[in-house]
Amino acid sequence: MSHPELAGVIVGSFDALGKAEKPHVHGTAIAIAAHARLMGTAPAAKILAIRAFGAEGSSAKATTMAIIRSVEFASLQNARVINMSFAGPADPGLARLLAAAKARGAVLIAASGNFGPKSPPQYPAADPNVIAVSATDANDKMFRASNIGPHIAVAAPGVDILLPTPGNDYRLISGTSFSAAYVSGIAALVIQRAPGLTPDAVRNILVSTAKDLGPAGRDPEFGAGLVDAYQAILAVQANAAAGGPQDASTQQVTPR
Repeated sequence: MSHPELAGVIVGSFDALGKAEKPHVHGTAIAIAAHARLMGTAPAAKILAIRAFGAEGSSAKATTMAIIRSVEFASLQNARVINMSFAGPADPGLARLLAAAKARGAVLIAASGNFGPKSPPQYPAADPNVIAVSATDANDKMFRASNIGPHIAVAAPGVDILLPTPGNDYRLISGTSFSAAYVSGIAALVIQRAPGLTPDAVRNILVSTAKDLGPAGRDPEFGAGLVDAYQAILAVQANAAAGGPQDASTQQVTPR
C-alpha cells in the first residue's frame, strides 16, 4: 500500500487471513491505479485492498471462506468493480454470493486461469455472473498458458506486463490475472463516465466494443475479442449525448 504507484488511491483495506504476512507480489501487481512511473488503466480509481490469499512457497492460496468473506466485504462497501485474479473449482456458496454482489451493482471480473487450453473451466471466471478474461501477448496472440472456453467474454494483454511489486519495485509478469485487472480498469473508466450503468450494461459495452481476434465472431479463445478502452468510452459518451438509457436491456453501444 506504500508503493509510490499507489499513493493516495487506497481508500480501505480488509485482511481475511487473520495473520500477519508481508505484502504479496501478485496482489500489488494487479492494482489498476498506478500513476507514477507507470500509468495504470484507471489511475484515478479508488481501491479497496483486500487480502484473501496467503503466501505458499512461490505461489499463493486461499480458503473458500477467506474468498467469501472478501467478496462480501467488497459488496457491503458498495464496490462497483470486484476484480478476482484467481482461479479454482466451483463453489456453490461463492456462486450465491457473487449473484448477490452483482444484484447490488458490482461488476464482477475474473481471470480465466493459467492452466492451459486443455484445462476445464475454472471459477469464478466460469460463473455466469462474472466477466471471464483470457490473456494475449504483444502480438495479440493467445497466451500459451491461458484457459479458454465458451465462457470467455473478452481478452486483454497479459504477457510480460511491467507492474509494481512490494518494496517499491517493479517486475515483468505474465498471466490472466493481469488481463483481468486490465479489464477491471476499463470497467472503472466506463463507470466513472456513467455511474448509473448496470453490471450487464458494462459487460455489453466491453463485449460490443472489443476488437475481434482469431476466427470471425465470438470464439472460445478471445471471446468477443481484445478489449478496447477508447471505443468503450466513446460508446458511453455517445449514448449519454443521445440521452439514451443506461439499463442492460437497452444500452446502446458502437459495434466493432
